[in-house]
Amino acid sequence: MKTNEVPQDPKNFREGDKVNKLLYAVDKDGNYTGVTSAGWEAENFATKQAWDAVDEELAHTAEQVKRGALSPIAYYMHKCLMEPSLLAKYVGKWTWQVKRHMKKENFEKLSADMLARYAKAFNISVEELTSFGK
Repeated sequence: MKTNEVPQDPKNFREGDKVNKLLYAVDKDGNYTGVTSAGWEAENFATKQAWDAVDEELAHTAEQVKRGALSPIAYYMHKCLMEPSLLAKYVGKWTWQVKRHMKKENFEKLSADMLARYAKAFNISVEELTSFGK
């Protein structure tokens, strides 16, 4: 693909975020060069569908937290697009422990230090973590 053929179909995602990516194309001298692309229609449609699925799952998790079926850790983990194994590495726990902390009754027993580690991993305050769903 030549530099002047790189797709530029801009699409706003989630609160007006613009998505750009670096593609490599052939310049007028036949050398590969980096070109910023705003994407193309089919790719933008697929990306929007993926984000819609994430938003739907996040809303479902928020409802479960409000009902008391899950702890706020589950919500913020999904919001940060993390899996339990990744979150476990951030907070210095085993994966099974993080899964246990996602249960409301176990979350309520966490120490201030452990809550602070989770809050730091999610880049939020302990207050935000503990007051979610109340």
